[in-house]
Amino acid sequence: MTQRLNYAAQSPEFFKKISDLSMSLKDSVIEQSIRDLVNIRASQINGCAFCLDMHVKEAKIHGESELRLYHVSIWRESNLFVPRERAALAWTEAVTELPEGGIPDELYERVRGQLSEKEVSDLTFSIMIINAWNRVSIAFKAVPGSADKLYGLDKAGLS
Repeated sequence: MTQRLNYAAQSPEFFKKISDLSMSLKDSVIEQSIRDLVNIRASQINGCAFCLDMHVKEAKIHGESELRLYHVSIWRESNLFVPRERAALAWTEAVTELPEGGIPDELYERVRGQLSEKEVSDLTFSIMIINAWNRVSIAFKAVPGSADKLYGLDKAGLS
């Protein structure tokens, strides 16, 4: 697979703005482990090979277990995720897929049972950003693993 164009070079001002927004999410009240799970799950749903590859490697670097990484796509059936993580994953799926008629109140209330209003808000911005990255990476066929050295992902020990 060959990347269609280098969107960072073609639109550096927009790339910088979305990169800055992404970096600011590190100050989110949502812990890194949940942000990693969210990035992986949204990338799975959207079929973004580049982002899925990147975020699995990031999660591994952040200390996530391989078994949990394998279980993200089956999180509902897995006993490896705590209620807070399950709420974040359910919210990720809903915000990524945007069901007809919107996100049900029942789901919102279930998520609010695990996360504060600030956490739900920060989580939603995290989901918005990974969906934006997924879309640009899919549109321009970003090649999985092509930025590993640049982002230090070679340290994940996955190849």
